Amino acid sequence: MLHFSPLKQAFIWLIVVAGLLFAMPNVLPENVRGGAEVVGTMPSFLPNKTVNLGLDLQGGTHLLYEVDLASVKQAKLESASDDARQYLRGERPIIPATGFRITGDIVSFRLARPEQMQEALRRLEPINQVDQAALLTGGGRAPFTVTSDPLSGQISFTLTREALDKETKDAVARSIEVIRKRIDELGTREPTIQREGNERIIVEVPGETDPERIKDLVGKTAKMTFHLLDTSVSVGEAQAGRVPPGAMLVEGSNPSEPYVLIRRRPLVDGEDLVDARPSFNQSGQPAVSFRFNNKGALRFGRATAENVGRRFAIVLDNKAISAPVINSPILGGSGIIEGGFTTETANDLSILLRAGALPAKLTVLDQGTVGAELGADSIRSGTIALILGFVAVVVFMVLVYGMLGLIADIALIANVLLIVGALSALQATLTLPGIAGIILTIGMAVYANVLIYGRVREEYRGGRTPMNAVETGFVKARPTILDANITTLIAAVLLLQFGSGPVKGFGVTLGIGIFTSIFTAFVFSRMLTSYWLFRTKPKTLPI
Repeated sequence: MLHFSPLKQAFIWLIVVAGLLFAMPNVLPENVRGGAEVVGTMPSFLPNKTVNLGLDLQGGTHLLYEVDLASVKQAKLESASDDARQYLRGERPIIPATGFRITGDIVSFRLARPEQMQEALRRLEPINQVDQAALLTGGGRAPFTVTSDPLSGQISFTLTREALDKETKDAVARSIEVIRKRIDELGTREPTIQREGNERIIVEVPGETDPERIKDLVGKTAKMTFHLLDTSVSVGEAQAGRVPPGAMLVEGSNPSEPYVLIRRRPLVDGEDLVDARPSFNQSGQPAVSFRFNNKGALRFGRATAENVGRRFAIVLDNKAISAPVINSPILGGSGIIEGGFTTETANDLSILLRAGALPAKLTVLDQGTVGAELGADSIRSGTIALILGFVAVVVFMVLVYGMLGLIADIALIANVLLIVGALSALQATLTLPGIAGIILTIGMAVYANVLIYGRVREEYRGGRTPMNAVETGFVKARPTILDANITTLIAAVLLLQFGSGPVKGFGVTLGIGIFTSIFTAFVFSRMLTSYWLFRTKPKTLPI
């Protein structure tokens, strides 16, 4: 137990030195350690990552959003209404239908010729198809309840509660992913974005000094579509309430054209966008260039080729930001958006388009800002507690166990370095509860040494030699320490799995601390103890 091969010793020291190297950047100034944006004086092959500070330590913005269920339902019903028009007119002969309207959870319309009811229901079947993924798991149900009246030609699609719940769940999940992409584009480190309940999302952005920009960036739906302008009636007539079927009136961004009448069904939508970047137009004004995937490029090229000489509108969140004339087919799958942008707004729009559109409107329920001063106070208080606890433990171990206590203190220092190094290497976020987890880990590490030295004392007083007593003490204390750490590790895993925010931060440091404590107590301190025993060969033990 006390004999270590040279290879094993080298491996143990390698782990300790690696912990030191990964922890060291946290105490070095930025101009020395360098990083992604700063060139430092340290060699580039050395670690330069530091521990990420959470919202309670660094300050930042806290936002609580709620997914607008009404917009989720409305989008589902409008999609069903548009699809019904398309399917009825998509084959020959065309089945004319009128009176399309949405009332509550129902989409209804009337066939001009009731005798075409059976053919109409056949064409409308795709609207009510069961989700195949849900069907495979045994939970697939049709999203609508369909009713029809052969005498009057009336057809109604009623959205089921199960379908609305599924749409809401999917909308929250997709919203989280879109929000994460948008905030990551800003270069923010370790934002916290997670679901709360069934309809709410928590967004925490440490270090962000402009919460309004985060709100603007996260809150925009950023649904971009391309529509042909409808010229069958004038905009004035549409404003007076005479909007043609299949058209809609949207706000324009040009003061000379405050409203634009467009076809409801888009030529191409933003789902086919693969890239968007801030750029400049021919006049040197900020603009946004975009690029479609192959599918979108083909659709965009075909649509522009068929409508040369006509105007089409680029619509973002139901507002026409540009309405140029199609002078020639746009076949390359790329283009440019002009709309009186500034450099910052062009960059923000690029971020929104690259991240994708939110599936539903988000409402801010709560907003909070943690100042850097409060975070500094938390760091200072946590650091003081850590130092005082560490010093008290170090002094206690030396007074009670003498040289063995000093060895335990060295192992304790290595333990803290390994924890900080692991947090830096993993780029984990350290919160105030995380500091509490480190302090708890210090106590656990010392507790392991206390158990070991208690066993050593019993064996030594039972008549064993110092060498034999130490070796036996390490062996007999191991099961007890492992049992205690394994049970604590189970609790840490549960905190990581089911906890959120600060609770998860506590679980991270606690989990890392368990592994480092076992290593320093059973491996590193045992190796240091063997160095002392073989070098001094003491006749008695100072315990």
